[in-house]
Amino acid sequence: MGKTLLILAAGMGSRYGGLKQIEGFGPNGETILEYSLYDALEAGFTEFVFVIRKDMEDLFREKILSRLPEELNVKLSFQALDDLPEGYTVPDGRVKPWGTGHAVWVARKAVSHPFALVNADDFYGRMGFYEVARFFDEYEDQGKCHAVVAYPVSQTLSEHGSVSRGVCEVSEDGNLVKVEEHAGIHRNAEGVIVGRLGESEIRMSDETPVSMNLLGFFPSVFDVIDRDLKQFLSERIEEEKSEFYIPAVVNGMINNSEAEIKVLNANEKWLGVTHAADRDYVVNGIRERISKGEYPEKLWS
Repeated sequence: MGKTLLILAAGMGSRYGGLKQIEGFGPNGETILEYSLYDALEAGFTEFVFVIRKDMEDLFREKILSRLPEELNVKLSFQALDDLPEGYTVPDGRVKPWGTGHAVWVARKAVSHPFALVNADDFYGRMGFYEVARFFDEYEDQGKCHAVVAYPVSQTLSEHGSVSRGVCEVSEDGNLVKVEEHAGIHRNAEGVIVGRLGESEIRMSDETPVSMNLLGFFPSVFDVIDRDLKQFLSERIEEEKSEFYIPAVVNGMINNSEAEIKVLNANEKWLGVTHAADRDYVVNGIRERISKGEYPEKLWS
């Protein structure tokens, strides 16, 4: 069975201060997303679809695609503000992208296999990709089961500022009950991890499971995303800053008893560049993994 990695790379990193999706962090200028490609290949993924903006295409081809092995099966999908379902048009004044749910929707024609969804600027570690690949091999696509990879929140913090994470509530049988976006997550002066849910401060244990947007979907999810996107646009298209997020799709499937979302656990240390000062941490983290033999010095030989 073919397996696709769908990489969301259209966004700019506003807090980071640059286009971090194409910045080199490895010893030979490797980007974070190249390590995800490498790990996914090792886990058995065979097709790679990037969602980017059209105005990024030339730069993306120069900085990313030119570095990859020629035999890699790569496709590009373009996220554009005016790429909407039939009957919907962009309202005057709208400049903000429509969100991660829309980014997945624009790739619907490029993806025909079960797919793992990742952000281009997060280093996930190999375990998560193996878990998703195993999940695809164990379940058939009946539109009734998808998956989310959860990480202990303590493994996903930045030393240079707070982060936002999707905090997962998990049932006793290992299914996702809901995922809620918590902002401002950090370790306070007492050493306790805290975050905000709305106006409330929430205390978390180090092992609280969080989603880093590594999810496993069967292609049937595109029908759900299409339906939910149309509903979102019908209700909120005039809101200038409204966004259609993948976690909302996931929660909707759970609440409507349309599908189970299996929680797959990956006890990996996240690397990412939420803040500019995170750069050295990521560079050193990759170097450490190379020294342990997890990656070659030169990723693509």
